[in-house]
Amino acid sequence: MDYMELLSVLFRWLHVAAGILWIGLLYWFNFVNIPFAGTMDAETKKKVIPELIPRALYFFRWGAAYTWVTGILLATLVFYQGGLMFEMGMGGWGTWSYVMLAVTFLIFPVYDMLAKNLGKDIRVFGAVGFVIIALVAYLMVDFAHFSYRAYVIHIGMMFGTLMAANVWMRIWPGQKKVLAAVKEGSAPDAAVVALVGQRSRHNTYMSVPLLWAMISVHTTATVAVNGWYYLLGVVAISWLVVSLMYDKAGKVKGV
Repeated sequence: MDYMELLSVLFRWLHVAAGILWIGLLYWFNFVNIPFAGTMDAETKKKVIPELIPRALYFFRWGAAYTWVTGILLATLVFYQGGLMFEMGMGGWGTWSYVMLAVTFLIFPVYDMLAKNLGKDIRVFGAVGFVIIALVAYLMVDFAHFSYRAYVIHIGMMFGTLMAANVWMRIWPGQKKVLAAVKEGSAPDAAVVALVGQRSRHNTYMSVPLLWAMISVHTTATVAVNGWYYLLGVVAISWLVVSLMYDKAGKVKGV
């Protein structure tokens, strides 16, 4: 019995299940709950939010944690031990490959700084983020010499790492403060509410290209389509779709 293959199947199953839980709740928060919450009066919010949101946040944050952990375990088996990081006879572990791994998993402080300084204007922040994504993809391919599957999944893992860090380091701590204020009947700190909303929105924008990376890593159908440049098109289309979803969410009414 190939135990490594068995572990790969197990981690993949857990990864997808946890991811569905996490991303499903992310979309519920952004496209359903936030527009709905705006229709409630103060007294209704005081009754509903302390009962509803902690339950949702429990599965939301742990879904994020398990998705990230199982993703790392899966990448270790398939890429770092499975020999898929580099094309046959090309590249290998060296300075640039380790640098780009560090970028994948340690870029949150850079993102966090940019979000704090540029995040108020989603267009400016998005433009800067787009350039950074292009630079990271270029370096992964032309300097670290990652294989097609490796650079696709590592761009996705970079998004996933940023999203998980947002959940545990910004959204969850902020939500605890908001919930405490609502339960007491006082107004939550506007800056905390804005921060939670900003990072949740950023996660929603990152989630769609992340899902593309998870799916396309299993095929080479797009490998010949202008090299890594097609990924930038995927990101642009993904962000447009999310923007349209936000617009639609604000227009859907109850009965």
